[in-house]
Amino acid sequence: MIFVFVCAGSKTVVFLHGFPEIWYTWRHQMISVANAGYRAIAFDFRGYGLSEQPVEPEKETMFDLVPEVVGLLDAINISKAFLVGKDFGAIPGYLTAAVHPERVAAVITLGIPFILPGPSAVQNHHLPKGFYITRWQEPGRAEADFGRFPVKSVIRNIYTLFSKSEIPIAADDQEIMDLFDPSTPLPPWFSEEDLSTYASLYEKSGFRYALQVPYRSAKVETGLSDVKVTVPALLIVGEQDYFLKFPGMEDYIRKGVVKNFVPNLETVYIPEGSHFMHEQVPEKVNQLIIEFLDKQSI
Repeated sequence: MIFVFVCAGSKTVVFLHGFPEIWYTWRHQMISVANAGYRAIAFDFRGYGLSEQPVEPEKETMFDLVPEVVGLLDAINISKAFLVGKDFGAIPGYLTAAVHPERVAAVITLGIPFILPGPSAVQNHHLPKGFYITRWQEPGRAEADFGRFPVKSVIRNIYTLFSKSEIPIAADDQEIMDLFDPSTPLPPWFSEEDLSTYASLYEKSGFRYALQVPYRSAKVETGLSDVKVTVPALLIVGEQDYFLKFPGMEDYIRKGVVKNFVPNLETVYIPEGSHFMHEQVPEKVNQLIIEFLDKQSI
């Protein structure tokens, strides 16, 4: 496992990335929380970036990331930490807090509420068959789609497509990469230098593990039942995030159904926030994270 840290205090914040992200996605947050007096750590999950590939990636699940988080804490002698997860990184964050509450002081997630992996985790059947998750869950399909382009172009395409408020859905005669318009510039908050950094890390790891975890393992049961996350939690929601348009998701969050699983949950909204709001409006996200952290004990 490869990790990066900014050391400034005794309380530790561990950042958990999503896809197509990598440890570098937390560059703004790490500096901000370190300046606020916390020790910030971000790492590449197994199979991502500079971290090692599992021997059999196709057998991996999101639940395998829980011992990875705990193992990181053990390796650097941290008894308890704050976890901050974005995209699928929210899921091992919540699962670690549920299974090992003694190791987690609080959980903060961006965009993604508590979701227990399993057959009902993603309601693909409520969306057209060109839904990007459905496409990426099909063995070999995304590999062929991505393989038509350099890695850097794949990252550019995904970042550009997934910054929009509409769910990426391909027509019958399209693949997901075909949805990208080459004339579309990068989002103003994502530079060519940022893109090159992402690309260099994915050129090392490829997409084999990333397609398995989270996408192809999303329906695999964790073996857990009656899961409760009892530690304090904060969910930051970008109101322009396409994820809010997943079937039932907005009601699940806004009507407080998620609190059946995370009773000590606070939810805040960023009206202009996209799926990548931590990079889009880092000052706002950083302020919310630090204000929440400062209210917690460890």
